[in-house]
Amino acid sequence: RAGRTYRDGTAHNRWPTRPTNGSDHMSDLSFTHLDPQGRARMVEVTPKEATHRRAVARCKVFMQPETTAAIANREVKKGDVLSVARVAGIQAAKRTSDMIPLCHPLLVGAVSVNFEIGDDFVAIEVHVDTVDRTGVEMEALHACSIAALTVYDMCKSADRGMVIGELALWEKTGGRSGVYRRTALDGDAGADTGDGVAPSAVGDGATT
Repeated sequence: RAGRTYRDGTAHNRWPTRPTNGSDHMSDLSFTHLDPQGRARMVEVTPKEATHRRAVARCKVFMQPETTAAIANREVKKGDVLSVARVAGIQAAKRTSDMIPLCHPLLVGAVSVNFEIGDDFVAIEVHVDTVDRTGVEMEALHACSIAALTVYDMCKSADRGMVIGELALWEKTGGRSGVYRRTALDGDAGADTGDGVAPSAVGDGATT
């Protein structure tokens, strides 16, 4: 699976990396959202006990270097791009079940949306926590994608060629299936350091 070369001549790995479950095969070949007759259904979670669950998702918005500079310097005419995208991501996490038909409405306990500004991209990382009967993977992925779309919307008048990519679940904890962590390919930026969270995704400097 080859990456894609963008307008500045650099190549970016567009494909999510493999999970660290020791196998390339699906861990569960059954589709629990289908009943025995093949009809869609919401999975029964009522008998389960509520436990602490967490999910981390990441994606990137690739753009012209001039666009990242405008974001970093708060020069985009629509306003503070990352502040608006952060609020959009938080709101999206809380409204996931309204958009994804078979998702359970969950009591989202915490959402954090972090950004890293690169030379020609904005990386987004979302953490979602809950104490509930099912996981928050979709909440994290939905929040990450909506934050990315908001970045696009805020900047599209200056750079309509932006590309949103690399949306993936990077970490999931809690529940029957336990811990899941994705690792980056050798040499890939933001590689997993062992705790499932890239150090560049949080902190000061070029991140916010």
